[in-house]
Amino acid sequence: MNRKRLSALLTLLILATLVLATCGTTEECPECPECPEVECPEAECPECPEAAAPTGERMSVILERGKIICGCNQELPGFGYLNPEGQFEGFDIDFCKALAAAVFGDANAVEYRPLTAAERLPALQTGEIDVLIRNTTWTLTRDSKDNALNWAAVTFYDGQGMMVRADSGFETLEDMEGATVCTTTGTTTEMNLADAFRLRGVSYTPLLFEKTQDTNVAYEEGRCDGETSDKSQLAALRTAMAVPEDHIILDVTMSKEPLGPLTAHGADQWNDVVRWVVFGMLEAEEVGVNSQNLDEMLNSDNPGVRRLLGVEGGMGASLGIPDDFMVQVIRAVGNYAEVYERWLGPDGLDIPRGPNELWTNGGLQYPMAFR
Repeated sequence: MNRKRLSALLTLLILATLVLATCGTTEECPECPECPEVECPEAECPECPEAAAPTGERMSVILERGKIICGCNQELPGFGYLNPEGQFEGFDIDFCKALAAAVFGDANAVEYRPLTAAERLPALQTGEIDVLIRNTTWTLTRDSKDNALNWAAVTFYDGQGMMVRADSGFETLEDMEGATVCTTTGTTTEMNLADAFRLRGVSYTPLLFEKTQDTNVAYEEGRCDGETSDKSQLAALRTAMAVPEDHIILDVTMSKEPLGPLTAHGADQWNDVVRWVVFGMLEAEEVGVNSQNLDEMLNSDNPGVRRLLGVEGGMGASLGIPDDFMVQVIRAVGNYAEVYERWLGPDGLDIPRGPNELWTNGGLQYPMAFR
């Protein structure tokens, strides 16, 4: 090393020592405002690496826009469906309406954005939509940094099933050796199918489609021996077939499929709103508040009911929305039981609540505390 380079290094070392000597405690050398974890010298604070976007940014965008953009399905009766009158309807759609009612006091302040399975996650990641409520399974990889998504809650506990023709002779997955199975690509369904058949040592041929409706049409036309998806989806698709009774759903569950609304990473305040609207609808069922007795329950002496309905406690203010947000939600769509009954009850898809019962009835639905 030549003398000039050595001299320069010594000079830098001395300067660094002097700078550090001026930094006694955190009070004498405050943390950098741009990057709190970096201390001293304040005048030379580096930029924060990978700084997260402001957590309230998406909420501000929604409020300024005056409506919610909700990614949804338009081909799944009972959950997300564009009816012949051109109106979106279904279990998932009611949760979109509930969010609009909570934020704006208007269940119609929603723009529905129908998305295929392949389109749905990118639409959320790029900010095309505010929330995705489209029969989407909560998984580790989707919930991690790789996909940058956050689930808010579970609105429907489901499991993957297999639909076959009633006269096929299939009773188990083992019976389907060499079968062709229709499913939708870009979904957990495709991966679960591979796992289930591999585990059983059963060979099969997958026939993949981008759209759920195309998958179902191919199955009904006989291009495949079975169709696999969430059991709720299979039940919905079967209702639209020419002869629903000609098809059965096997008594097998290939996976856990917790479905619910999700938002993008960084939208913490907005995700809180989505979560607590869902919890609020479950809490309303638990404490006996519904769209029919709402006005009466506003006069309740029950502290829990009063907090839920915004009479006291400032729950809405904690989320940045009106305190009576659950009053607006219940008035617009009802509590969780009312929404379930409307679309999935005996007059709808007729899917027993099972794990979607409240925890007090032996189910998995357990709202967090309004406190």
